Amino acid sequence: MAWVLLLVGGVCEVGWLIAMKYADGFTRLLPSVAMLAFMGASIGCLGLAVKSIPMGTAYAVWTGSSIAVATLVGIWLFAEPATAPRLASILLIVVGIVGLRLNP
Repeated sequence: MAWVLLLVGGVCEVGWLIAMKYADGFTRLLPSVAMLAFMGASIGCLGLAVKSIPMGTAYAVWTGSSIAVATLVGIWLFAEPATAPRLASILLIVVGIVGLRLNP
């Protein structure tokens, strides 16, 4: 269950990053509120996950998965560059996450 919470927390972290982009410097109310809600949910899930997953492992998986997904979402939603070095770097992050999951 802790790993599921960690995954949900990572998805919520990506949610607040997307909401922050749409909040336009906190000038738009709904995206700003959504950002705060996603932030709270993300940190809350991480806090619950570290009850049974080692802190360093949980934090690395939480941030690493969020980085990878946020980069892919940026490529898809915001037309950010999808260069080979960027994609290779994401692959390295994913390999690291899998390694941490298999050897907590």
